[in-house]
Amino acid sequence: MKKSLAHLPLNKKQELRRLRSIILEKAPQTQFIILFGSHARGDWVDDEYVEDHITYTYKSDFDILVITEDWETARNSNLWTQAEKEYYGALRSQRTPLEIISHDIEYVNTGLREGRYFFSDIKKEGVLLYNSGNYKLERKRKIDPVRRLEIAEEDFEQWFESANEFFTSFKANMKRKSYKIAAFELHQATERFYSAIILTASGYRPKLHNIEKLGTTAAAYYPEFLKIFPRKSAEEERLFQLLKDAYIDARYKKDYSITKEELEYLAKRVEKLRDSVEKTCKAKIEDLKKELV
Repeated sequence: MKKSLAHLPLNKKQELRRLRSIILEKAPQTQFIILFGSHARGDWVDDEYVEDHITYTYKSDFDILVITEDWETARNSNLWTQAEKEYYGALRSQRTPLEIISHDIEYVNTGLREGRYFFSDIKKEGVLLYNSGNYKLERKRKIDPVRRLEIAEEDFEQWFESANEFFTSFKANMKRKSYKIAAFELHQATERFYSAIILTASGYRPKLHNIEKLGTTAAAYYPEFLKIFPRKSAEEERLFQLLKDAYIDARYKKDYSITKEELEYLAKRVEKLRDSVEKTCKAKIEDLKKELV
């Protein structure tokens, strides 16, 4: 694992130092903090461009793996939410976006022993931001390329098919004008399309229903997925939040409301997501097949 942040500009180094301090203050049981993804590899992007008359703000996240001593701390979602809020402070738009994944040391070491390539890749490509010195990470087991291909194919087939089934149900409920049900099903299609690409790329899926976080996780492997839901304007942000909130609100809140026109706009974005996922997953599977030759 690497230890140097020399490839990052000064502002990003300062942000990571601030983040490390916040994590250690809020979770003193932390054993390791590791930067992975595009900022660890050196291929992050901060960009803005126009495509089909849509302006995209394209900014790679800090992808952070926090390894704690105990399971309870790792699974304390409120703690990590508070850490993220403190990191952003009042300057959210000026900070590098952040995605924290947390697991306990036994879970990570089990994954390394079993050859789970999500953790193996992090150990290979990641940058160590903090090490308590109390534990050692297991040696990464050599991954069977045949099994890796099998898992990728199985994950893609399962989750892409499931996503398409929800999208079909969404269209049926649109015709019935059952818009709240349609919104929930469109959320589920989105969640599953993201799951298909994340699992095919890494063999790991965070236990989330938050499509914003799933989207940024997908973009850690393929930055073009940040294009799917433009959120530069207040209206684009509002529409995305309608879809994000549909997982709970469309089912349980009486005051949740969404129109046919809003759903039609969101459906076009999800269709773009579907097409990108299918193309990218099939390309990844072909690359894995080439490794066997």
